[in-house]
Amino acid sequence: MKTLFGRLADGTEVDRWSLENGGTRLKVLSYGGIVQSLEVPDRDGRYANVCLGFDRVEDYVASSPYFGALIGRYGNRIAEGRFTLDGKSYQLSVNDGVNSLHGGTQGFDKRVWDVEPFTKGSDVGLHLYCTSVDGEMGYPGTLEVKVTYTLTHHGDWRIDYEATTDQATVVNLTNHVYWNLGGEGTGTIEDHELHIAASRYTPTDSGLIPTGEQAKVAGTPFDFREGKRIGRDIRAGHEQQVFAKGYDHNWVLDKGVTAEPEHVATLRDPSSGRTLRISTVEPGLQFYSGNFLDGSLTGTGGHTYRQGDALCLETQHFPDSPNHPSFPSTVLRPGQTHRTTTIHSFGV
Repeated sequence: MKTLFGRLADGTEVDRWSLENGGTRLKVLSYGGIVQSLEVPDRDGRYANVCLGFDRVEDYVASSPYFGALIGRYGNRIAEGRFTLDGKSYQLSVNDGVNSLHGGTQGFDKRVWDVEPFTKGSDVGLHLYCTSVDGEMGYPGTLEVKVTYTLTHHGDWRIDYEATTDQATVVNLTNHVYWNLGGEGTGTIEDHELHIAASRYTPTDSGLIPTGEQAKVAGTPFDFREGKRIGRDIRAGHEQQVFAKGYDHNWVLDKGVTAEPEHVATLRDPSSGRTLRISTVEPGLQFYSGNFLDGSLTGTGGHTYRQGDALCLETQHFPDSPNHPSFPSTVLRPGQTHRTTTIHSFGV
């Protein structure tokens, strides 16, 4: 079902699409491909929206820290907004100090996407389309992007990304939902339990740019291989946590790049019983513990969002990969199709 959610300052209409299947309820905006809400039941069958977001399009435009948005052309950071490809240097839009973050000042999160609903067997979903022209935000090549959100009959939320280009470019697409399995606006996620199937992570400098090292998590606060409360080590005082004001790092998934999605992370809220399992083909996972939520934003439930009130689990290639030849490549060339899939499975 489609309804009018609001209008941008230039009069462009922003629609909201509502989907329901397999016990999951999903609301998606044409602006930024944003997941405005995702409702799933707890152990007693009570529904809650487990994503942070806003009730007005104006708030997404003015002050959203990427709540629920599609991210591109390049998710995460590129150092000083610069990279060299095939001997040519490119300067990108910078919007995170001297660095480029999530595609620059006008990334895919600020685009109005073309949306087509579909039904395929017992699944329902949306196809979202946009074109990023050559030179937009400094990136080479005209990029044609198609993202498919599917709600399966099991209640899984599946994202399939596709992109093609007419010039060599770099691409790293992801989604930036802020999760709180206790329900949006219910407070801290520090009691959530998190498991990440990763023996290494990519340390950063003070500007959150990877140093190039792939460090072992063993013996550090970054070890989530056995699963643990997020709050257990979040204030451990590790230098990397000081840089990030908590967790805001890329985990190097043990499975690497895979042809089909494989399970890489599980999030559980003991209070509600809700669980989230993430499977992906991607080699990395950015775990961000909501460190920069400062109480200045009021969400859909009328509650202010404070530090640690949600977390992001962004499947991805590694940050700043164009400047680190040892990282899995994010280069896309003419004739190739960038394809990647992430599946979110909910349970109790």
